[in-house]
Amino acid sequence: MDIFKEPIPYQNASLCMKVWRFTQSGKEQKDANPWHYHKEVEFILVEEGTHEIQTPNHVYSLNAGDVVVIGSSQLHRGRKIGDKDLVYIVLHIDLQPYFDPAMMMYYRHFLEILHPLEELNYIFRENEKVKKEIGMIITDTHSEVMGKNKGYEIAVSMHIKHLLLMLLRYDNRELLTTHVNVDADSDIIRSLVAFVDDHLTEKIDMGAVSRIAGMSYSYFSKYFKKKMGSSFTDYVNQKRISKAERLLVTENRSVNEIADSVGIENMAHFYELFKRFNGCTPKQYLRKMSVDSQIK
Repeated sequence: MDIFKEPIPYQNASLCMKVWRFTQSGKEQKDANPWHYHKEVEFILVEEGTHEIQTPNHVYSLNAGDVVVIGSSQLHRGRKIGDKDLVYIVLHIDLQPYFDPAMMMYYRHFLEILHPLEELNYIFRENEKVKKEIGMIITDTHSEVMGKNKGYEIAVSMHIKHLLLMLLRYDNRELLTTHVNVDADSDIIRSLVAFVDDHLTEKIDMGAVSRIAGMSYSYFSKYFKKKMGSSFTDYVNQKRISKAERLLVTENRSVNEIADSVGIENMAHFYELFKRFNGCTPKQYLRKMSVDSQIK
């Protein structure tokens, strides 16, 4: 099973994004492309033909005008359906730089702490108007980047912020909702998120992290849960298991080695956490991802 971390070369480093139109001709693609992932959030807009996108838990059949969002580091793959030409635009975005001081209060919404961004695809199924507007945003972003007219960087930044606004406003299930303002704590929140990401292979002691944040242990525990909507321990565990999921299908290593590589030494605890977040054991998860290595 071929799976890899896909590098995303930005067309403009300051914009932290890439947008590209792809065209596939010929007969239906029988075998799916390899599973892959990247830190950037991905939006796909199909302009012609049918494109099938698969994640570990969903299969999306996208026709002309359809849009799908795939979260950061989410495993996914796709294939062309039918003999008609397939034309689609892919937009990759590192969202973090777009959360300036005016937007920082919404930073937590898009960290995928409680819900993966993939769950927002219900918006496109249920709201045709929003789907069309998001599609126009993706198309206009592509046109700006390809045209590189004066001030295109401003236009692209506005388009991406508009896209985020649409997701926030039309999330009727409130998957992104938070009632906490993190604006004043932007530097602390960013540093804590970065620290966890950089130290997942190690033991992360909340006492040490609370000192980094300049808080007492008890205050930090309450502070983190209030600001992030999750306890610090649960947040770290979710990040560890998400990384373990990717390692299971990208590395030829034992479950014990993978558990150790994400900072969990107790195997019983690792299995307990993995089943809590995935509803299955690591071997069952790998089997689900490996069946025939094809979409049928």
